[in-house]
Parts: sequence; structure tokens; C-alpha cells
Amino acid sequence: MNSTALVGCTGLVGSQILSALQALPQKPTIHAIARRELSSATPNTNSIIEPDSAKWPNSLQTLAPTPEVFLSALGTTRAQAGSFEAQRKIDYDLNLALAKAAKDSGVKTYVLISSAAVSSKSRFPYSKMKAELEDAVKALEIPHTVILKPGLLVGQRQDLRLAESVLRTVARGLGSISKGWLTDWWAQDADVIGRAAVAAAIECAEGKRAKGVWIIGQSDIVRLGRQPPG
Repeated sequence: MNSTALVGCTGLVGSQILSALQALPQKPTIHAIARRELSSATPNTNSIIEPDSAKWPNSLQTLAPTPEVFLSALGTTRAQAGSFEAQRKIDYDLNLALAKAAKDSGVKTYVLISSAAVSSKSRFPYSKMKAELEDAVKALEIPHTVILKPGLLVGQRQDLRLAESVLRTVARGLGSISKGWLTDWWAQDADVIGRAAVAAAIECAEGKRAKGVWIIGQSDIVRLGRQPPG
């Protein structure tokens, strides 16, 4: 894997994907598209700072040469966005626009961080939206479409989510005393998810996976995320 592009790289999981990419021994070129400056930079990281996220699909399409892999950990919350409609414009509309731009650019491997237990028939708008996005990116038929479906995200968020914070504290406690046995099936560390996303991307880019859609559930996230990098 010689080159990648990434969005959502300042978030909980996206920042871990960026760190995992930067730690790879082969040092691929990393095009990191973000609204603000990144907290970490390396010689092989090309930071593309664009405050207007509506321009991100064009930023992706103008990269030359075309990245082999495009990874999206893009997402927000209703509270941050101000309404569910505004959240959908980012979580669904922008994610799909970026996936289409990746396909049109010739990207061969697309990796999306989604969520466990989502359904297009759900009564909960968030769950339904995530499932609809999965269906939409599958329909694009990018040669390798990888969808990670983690459970509760364990890690330090910049934004405060009280209910999640309590559950994350419980998950960290149980994980520390059981070496993951009591938590791996319902909660995953953000760094493990980040490494799993990169490991899956490498397998696809190196031809170790058949073309098509690869759904990665929680147990496989843990397996991929705890294996040696690269």
C-alpha cells in the first residue's frame, strides 16, 4: 500500500487510523483531509486543511496520483450538528459524496467505520441512517468495500457524551481486569479499531482478499486490531 486518503482524522477513531498509518514501516503517503490542523504530523503525511467540508469530495478527486485506499471515520452527533437533519448531511450525505468521489477517482479500496446493530428498518433515526449509508456505499461497487462495525467506542473523546462516558468507564474497568474477555464482544478500544481498519486496507491493497464487500464485526475487529502492524 503506497498511498491512502483519510477523512474524520481528528475524531476518536479517525485519529487512531491516522496514527496506525503513520506507524507503518512502509511509510505510505497519507492524504489527511480535515477542517483543522492535525495534532500529529509526519514527513509522509500530507495535511489538506479545508474548513468547508462540502469541498472535500473535490479535494479527494484532485489528488494525484490517485490513492490506493480511502478510509472514512467521518461522523458527528446530533448535539454537535444542532439537529438530526444537520447530522445526516455529514454522516450520510457527505460520506456518500466522498465515497462516490473515491470511486470516480479510481480508488480500489474503500474503508468505512460504521456501527454494530444498525438496520434500515430501525425506528431509531441514527441506526437507520447508518444502515442506509452502508447500503448506498455497497451499491457503488468499489472493487474492495470494507465496512467495520464496532460496538461501543472506548477512548477519550474531546466532546462530552455523559451516558457513553459512564459506559466507557465501565468498559475500561472490565477490560483491564479481564484482558478484554469481558468487553471485546460489546466494546472496542479506538486504537484497536484504527489498527483493524488499516490492517484490512492492507489485506485488500495487497490482493489478499477477494474483491467485493467485506463486513468486519466486533470479533474480527479485535483480531485484526491486535495483530502486528504492516
